[in-house]
Amino acid sequence: MTSQVRGPQLARLLGQWHALPGRRRNPDYAALAAAVRGLLADSRLPLGVRLPAERELADALRISRTTVSAAYRELRESGHLASRRGAGSWTMLPGTHRVASTGLWTPQDDRDMIDLGVAALAAPTELLPAARAAAEDLPRYLGGAGYHPTGIIELREAVADGYTRRGLPTSPEQIMVTSGTQHALDLVLRLALAPGGGVLVESPTYPNALAALAARRARIATHGLALDGAGWDADLLLGSLRQGRPKLAYLIPDFQNPTGHLMPAELRERVVGAAHAAGTDLVVDESFVDLPLDGTALPPPVATFDRHSRVISIGGMSKAYWGGLRIGWVRASAPQVQRLAAARVGVDMASPVLDQLVAVHLLAEAPAIVTARRAQLAARRDALADALAQRLPEWRFTLPRGGVTLWAELDGPISSALARAAEEVGVRLAPGPRFGLDGTLERFLRLPFTLPVADLIEAVARLAAVRYDLNRAGRAQWREPAVIA
Repeated sequence: MTSQVRGPQLARLLGQWHALPGRRRNPDYAALAAAVRGLLADSRLPLGVRLPAERELADALRISRTTVSAAYRELRESGHLASRRGAGSWTMLPGTHRVASTGLWTPQDDRDMIDLGVAALAAPTELLPAARAAAEDLPRYLGGAGYHPTGIIELREAVADGYTRRGLPTSPEQIMVTSGTQHALDLVLRLALAPGGGVLVESPTYPNALAALAARRARIATHGLALDGAGWDADLLLGSLRQGRPKLAYLIPDFQNPTGHLMPAELRERVVGAAHAAGTDLVVDESFVDLPLDGTALPPPVATFDRHSRVISIGGMSKAYWGGLRIGWVRASAPQVQRLAAARVGVDMASPVLDQLVAVHLLAEAPAIVTARRAQLAARRDALADALAQRLPEWRFTLPRGGVTLWAELDGPISSALARAAEEVGVRLAPGPRFGLDGTLERFLRLPFTLPVADLIEAVARLAAVRYDLNRAGRAQWREPAVIA
């Protein structure tokens, strides 16, 4: 059965659709149509959903029905709406489009596109030698069935040693290897969260974590992060745990995605204590823990302060090594790991042995690889910051001390509109609302600094050009192949 979005729901998603700054405003119907296309672009409005009747949406937005009718007509003409008399209108997309890794629907032909929607580095040069060495190691595993639900022992030992070096003594029995960090989160949610359970998350936060929580039909509450300073308001965060008493809290304390904040040690300890008192399990995402920049000292792992098996740490090799190597892990108590392994059997059985052997060889070269990654990222971060200061001085940001992303506050609630316009000049963005729950965060934009310096500088130049022309054009001209956002 086709799902339907009601007028008040769509109005809430649209937010300030007609309030974008510019030297010349578009007609309201064109702005409304563009805002609906933006919702489709960043997946906040699914395909195949029936939109409200024209009168219902007009009442919800407090505008004339004529404006809604004209907007729907433009959406039909651009291929974003299919209507049938007496039956309603459904969201769709024009032909020759696909969904990209950012969640945005884009043309098949992506030549010359600078993709700032993905916060990940290209593979290191050490990957090929590691793959060759792994292939030579593989024969000793070929005599068995190849299923290792918790992971091969060499990799679990290597990951456990990494935690021990960080000051958190860990045994291989406390490690379970997964097919990436997202897979680790999914397995933890399957084990620890019943459908409809309460979860506390940061705002903004990682979009794919929100998607995983939505799949579990979680009741999500948020704790807002500040743009400046430490990011976390200790009183608000601890109060949310004590008063809300959620079943889980999902936190990214190490160079938080997308803001880049680093949680101080004192707050880590207090969060663990508050979680224990509230009966809340902490899921701590350590995806960026290997990437401090400028010699930034890392606080102890959150699990260091855990005495009651309340902290489950997840991490992986996507950020410091390569996203195409789908290796992640869970660190928890040994009994929790065994329960996770039992839950995994009904999902994917085990991670590929060959990929795990590649990971073992890469981790053996970790000091050299990670040191080079940090130097590379620091140079790219500084280049991006300099370009923004020169070309878009009205934008504000705090220079992150690690990780791979810069969280910029824009000079207006224009994030989704800017993302649509940027696609037309060959820059793909992940707009601010993708990192929240309710269509807010339109004043913010995540900018990864994982691409080469020349690409980052060129991307900022293109963004500066379209920023000041957002509303100069009249009605949008759609063409094939056209980027739909």
